[in-house]
Amino acid sequence: MAQYIQRETYLQQLINRMDNGEVKIVTGPRRSGKSWLLNRIFKDYLLSKGVPEENIIIVSFDVDDEEENDDLTDRKALKSYLYSRITSEQALYYIILDEVQEVDGFEKIVNGLNAKDNIDVYITGSNSHFLSSDIKTIFRGRGDEVRVYPFSFKEFCTNRTESVSELWKEYYTYGGMPGLLKQRTPEQKVAYLQRLWNKTYLDDVVERHHVKNREALSALADALCSSVGSLTNPNRVSNILQSVQKVKIDPDTVANYISYLEEAFLFEGAKRFNIKGNKYYESIKKYYAVDVGLRNAKLNFRQQEVTHIMENVIYNELRMRGFAVDVGLVEAREMRNGKMEYIQYEVDFIASNGTDKYYIQSAFALDTEEKKQQELKSLQKIDDSFRKIVIVGNDIAEYTDDKGIRYIGLFQFLLQ
Repeated sequence: MAQYIQRETYLQQLINRMDNGEVKIVTGPRRSGKSWLLNRIFKDYLLSKGVPEENIIIVSFDVDDEEENDDLTDRKALKSYLYSRITSEQALYYIILDEVQEVDGFEKIVNGLNAKDNIDVYITGSNSHFLSSDIKTIFRGRGDEVRVYPFSFKEFCTNRTESVSELWKEYYTYGGMPGLLKQRTPEQKVAYLQRLWNKTYLDDVVERHHVKNREALSALADALCSSVGSLTNPNRVSNILQSVQKVKIDPDTVANYISYLEEAFLFEGAKRFNIKGNKYYESIKKYYAVDVGLRNAKLNFRQQEVTHIMENVIYNELRMRGFAVDVGLVEAREMRNGKMEYIQYEVDFIASNGTDKYYIQSAFALDTEEKKQQELKSLQKIDDSFRKIVIVGNDIAEYTDDKGIRYIGLFQFLLQ
């Protein structure tokens, strides 16, 4: 496989934000390709447009970077270094600060740089606390986020010659972490992913949040990985940990630990939304892993249910395409056992981007009429005009039925 995959979607997002007066904040989990995107792909773009190399100033604080700048983690030293490199008030400078959260008080430097007309600032970070929840405060409302995910299936297939079905098996097993490009054998891929969990992600969360019970944190990550695509809440997770894994952890601590894992971009929670009632259920969510390979590795590849993995991949693909994603609920009054009852039907995803909205069902197979009606029931109960889509695991020709529901194969959805 080629070692240099052009991440065109993210590059275009950066190009669209150039010189807009805001701090460009590239976020995502560690090892998802943020540094490569800025330090190689974006830098190559700038050079191709005639920007002198000395006007592109890159400083990395990544703890695993061989050229890590330990001496610049002091805020005053960093400020002195950066301003020593800016030798002209007329020339335009592009400053890239990689894993800048390692610098205490970095925001003062970034805001100072961003206030100058001839400086365009780009930073990366692997923890969302200061990059999302506090973004308006820290960057005075002048922060513009670009979220980076591991390789999509389409990126993963770049320059590959195997059949799509072979590539899909590899992708749903090992996922799309860019570092896998250097791992040649299945054993190496497994070891790499498990090393990420144990030596990078968990260590980072434990250190950042001063977590005292690492075993409980790891068990919680297992529980979330095991239940991707299932509705859950902290109380339910606490009960599962106690009954299945014999780990005692109270619901409040579970909620805190989940927030830590979300802040590290390892999981995302999709809220449950009542479509007809037009309201959210705040206490219950579905959690999805940012990468299915990481999910599988955390479970030692014991639970590779392709139906749940397919649903997780679809969720990630929608998020990569810029959609906000909720889990849908449709309530309907129906006759059951001789009396009228409220019945709840689930819509896998409600995907919206401000102007468009789609109702989406993930159906690995529709091999019987009964299965088909089961999957379609919730969509048929929705009486608005937004588009309804069923993504099928089989390789089917796209079509629309007489009720306006569109059917598309998984590979067509992911690749086109």
